[in-house]
Amino acid sequence: MIPPAWSVSISPHLKSTESVEKIMWTVVACLIPSLILSVFVFGFRALIIAAISTASCVAVEAATQKLLKRPVTVRDGSAVITGLLLAFCIPPGVPLWMPIPGAIMAIYVAKHLLGGIGFNIFNPALIGRAFLVATFPVAMTSAWLAPIHDAAVFGSLGGIDAVSTATPLYVLKHYGMNAVIERFGAPSTLYWDFFVGWRPGCIGETSALLLTLGGLYLMLRRYISWHIPMATVLSVGFFSWVFGGEKLFTGDPVLAVLSGGVILGAFFMATDYVTSPNGNAAKLVFGAGVGALTVLIRLKGGYPEGVCYAILLMNPLSPALEGWFKPKRFAPPKGATT
Repeated sequence: MIPPAWSVSISPHLKSTESVEKIMWTVVACLIPSLILSVFVFGFRALIIAAISTASCVAVEAATQKLLKRPVTVRDGSAVITGLLLAFCIPPGVPLWMPIPGAIMAIYVAKHLLGGIGFNIFNPALIGRAFLVATFPVAMTSAWLAPIHDAAVFGSLGGIDAVSTATPLYVLKHYGMNAVIERFGAPSTLYWDFFVGWRPGCIGETSALLLTLGGLYLMLRRYISWHIPMATVLSVGFFSWVFGGEKLFTGDPVLAVLSGGVILGAFFMATDYVTSPNGNAAKLVFGAGVGALTVLIRLKGGYPEGVCYAILLMNPLSPALEGWFKPKRFAPPKGATT
């Protein structure tokens, strides 16, 4: 009989205080500051849409797990994250009911029909957004609101005083950089406003500052690594600089990174555990691919933004990247004696 001190247990042998619930709710906490800012930028309508989206995802998850006779796990926070991210990547001027079909597609189809958490091939929130763009293209591409004054935020429900406008990416794509400067200000002012988050866009993508701080905190906690976010941002900046201007090497990389959902996608969507690779080399290639596809869609595609589809296109490549960059097994050098 083997003494208890020599008993061997089943792997894994590493102990950790982290859990799925703890990680998920930490990510939720990192997204809340951007949501609060969106209320000041777009009005209470942004908060209402986020609440409807989150509640819909939680409700669909609970109902689906009940129907499939699986344990109900809405307390783990994964459905809340999907709901928040879905709301973050849709315009603030869409009808209030619109997040509901997006939530059904994200949770029921993209997540649970593929086996539930840990088995989905694509990022559920982005599948929900892609479905909404395909089903309601007018609302998803034209319901943009300009930032409103602070008084209007608290003086009306849902940002009624807000004014419809065009996004910086739309203006850049159709009218050029001069039109962007004329509409949003000189580069010095424009960069700062876009960095802080005072610009038109989707509900949760506007503040590069708050999203970056949240992403850095996740890095500090080692919930994500720097490889995918850094590769994505640098790739978007590089290819925008090379191909984004009227001539080669005349594009504006700073504007390209601060506009649209690059920061949101780089830190909170492309780094999804299930749909992104694990190896560091594979992560770098994955992030570079997301950035390159984003710029390609922005410059040559029908939509001015490409982060959503870039991440979705790279998601199914994760297993291949894992195989291509598989670490070598440790082995003694040739000729060595054991």
